[in-house]
Amino acid sequence: MAFRLIPRDARFLDLFVASGDNLAAAAARLKDLVDDFDRLGERIAEIQELEKKGDEIDRQIGQRLEESFVAPFDREDIHQLSSRLDDVVDGIQAVGESMVIYDVRQPTDECRGLTAILAEEASELAAALVKLERMKGLNEHLERIHDLEHRADGLSRAAIGRLFRERQDALEVIKWREVYMELENAIDAGEDAAEVIEGMVHKRV
Repeated sequence: MAFRLIPRDARFLDLFVASGDNLAAAAARLKDLVDDFDRLGERIAEIQELEKKGDEIDRQIGQRLEESFVAPFDREDIHQLSSRLDDVVDGIQAVGESMVIYDVRQPTDECRGLTAILAEEASELAAALVKLERMKGLNEHLERIHDLEHRADGLSRAAIGRLFRERQDALEVIKWREVYMELENAIDAGEDAAEVIEGMVHKRV
């Protein structure tokens, strides 16, 4: 049995939990924006503040990596996970801003569905990050994230297909295709984060 003479820096775990809470909050704000579709400027500003907070958490994790003698996980895994979590929040901000930039008048059913999937995925990621320290009970959250991403793929393909079949205005096609792609990118980033966590778990087995 191996003994650890120098304690690992547990503050990484606190920062990851904070990052998970932050991205879940950003995804919830985006869902509220799409569901209610009012006070867009105010809601976008809230998401932008959460994105800045996410950047700060990412910066703190990078700083801890530079200063810490012994990290709780492989350093490259810590860097990758922090980056992927930050990508999710960046993607959430991009979705909200795109809807304003492209002057979306009313969300589609597919947009609402994808946003709901993103919010659920973010909640699962946040729950997984809370369990990262003990490395127990993670699989249920990671499997759920993969299932959600698979559902999102199908919904996104159907949405883009319907877009080209039914929309007559070329500008409407372009703007909605961009919004759908931004949503898919954010959801993909969440699955990427889950895959990094899976790799971290496998290294502990």
